[in-house]
Amino acid sequence: MSNHLTAFGDDTRIESRDQLVGVFERGCKPAADWRIGTEHEKFVYRTADHRAPAYDEPGGIRDLLKGMEAFGWEPVEEVGPDGTPNVIALKGADGAISLEPAGQFELSGAPLETIHQTCAESNRHLKQCREVGDRLGLGFLGLGFWPDKTRAELPVMPKGRYAIMLRHMPRVGGLGLDMMKRTCTIQTNLDYASEADMVKKFRVSLALQPLATALFANSPFTEGKPNGFKSFRSHIWTDTDPHRTGTLPFVFEDGFGFDRYVDYALDVPMYFVYRDGTYIDAAGLSFRDFLAGRLAPLYGETPTVADWKDHLSTAFPEVRMKSYLEMRGADGGRWDRICALPALWVGLLYDGTALAAAWDLCKGWSPADHARLRDEVPAMALAAASPNGGTLQDLAKEVLKIADAGLAARARLNGAGDSEQGFLGPLHEIASSGLTNADRMLEAYHGRWAGDVAAVYAEESY
Repeated sequence: MSNHLTAFGDDTRIESRDQLVGVFERGCKPAADWRIGTEHEKFVYRTADHRAPAYDEPGGIRDLLKGMEAFGWEPVEEVGPDGTPNVIALKGADGAISLEPAGQFELSGAPLETIHQTCAESNRHLKQCREVGDRLGLGFLGLGFWPDKTRAELPVMPKGRYAIMLRHMPRVGGLGLDMMKRTCTIQTNLDYASEADMVKKFRVSLALQPLATALFANSPFTEGKPNGFKSFRSHIWTDTDPHRTGTLPFVFEDGFGFDRYVDYALDVPMYFVYRDGTYIDAAGLSFRDFLAGRLAPLYGETPTVADWKDHLSTAFPEVRMKSYLEMRGADGGRWDRICALPALWVGLLYDGTALAAAWDLCKGWSPADHARLRDEVPAMALAAASPNGGTLQDLAKEVLKIADAGLAARARLNGAGDSEQGFLGPLHEIASSGLTNADRMLEAYHGRWAGDVAAVYAEESY
């Protein structure tokens, strides 16, 4: 590895490619310092009529954010187009709370040492949400896609970057607005020790991301009816923006590393530049031109490290690299899934023996295998064919066995002496039965729900 780690801060002007690569290199840390970050989104609705509340209505999203301040969360403001400051996020000991475009409520958890801590953090957050929500008449739904709302029925949050994205999305894909306004996800963020370790983890997690999508499939309804998919949220990403999404075949090619990911990120068109509290529209423009001082909205100005980090956050592949790796394949879901996702990936990636065993399962897959899984899993989930023979249900059992062994080897126990392995329980049940939560909801829809998806509010809320 070349030495790109010359000290620089976020406000440093980028003068060389080394600084672009250095953002990734600075993520390298010894195993003792590896942490677990978990993000989860949920839909907010009025308990009286299941309507999605607007930002500024009485008892709406702004009041929800204000109510959370009672638990020690500090407000983060952004000035709106009319010059009025709006609270658009919160920060605190448990990380950050932010808003997705239509008011989906997200916790980006703190970097923690164990999944026990992650699950405690999630439970604290959900308890706080319920306490404030009960007072405001708001509920929180754990699904991957709004089951009964049209785009037109959903509000838009007053965040500058979302205004730019909402304008740009229809230019580059048919379902980008659905991604922004109608989806929720669970995500896990994990560390790497070195460039070589990053490559191993990136390849395993990218290859197995469709399996995670299958296990967490939880979005089978659109506007009150079955949509033909188990994870419609996952399907949406196939028609959002081909320049910034997908399975990144180059990750599996010889020579992949930090430098190659820089090339990928530079090829991703820009969305915006953030200056003095304002988002400047740069949608579709080139970060390479920005590096050369030729970005039309800021001609003559070159980017800072903060601009590069902002740009990295606008790429949406199935696995994304910043100064850590983000696992992005899972639908939003019930509370025990929030703990199960990091358990899966920590078990596979944070133990060397497990990581090697997981790679053995998928190292022979061809580019066509990766592409087929990405195409088939949103509709078929665990019934899709495994490149190793059998179905993804069969593969899931093997992968979960490896993850379980990886967690056992970590031997991170809570005060009661329980290991992290227990958090895989919901996934073992899904793999054993072959039934995802989407399958179970579809069965209920055609049976005891009598074709009325409104029942999800009683059964799938936190």
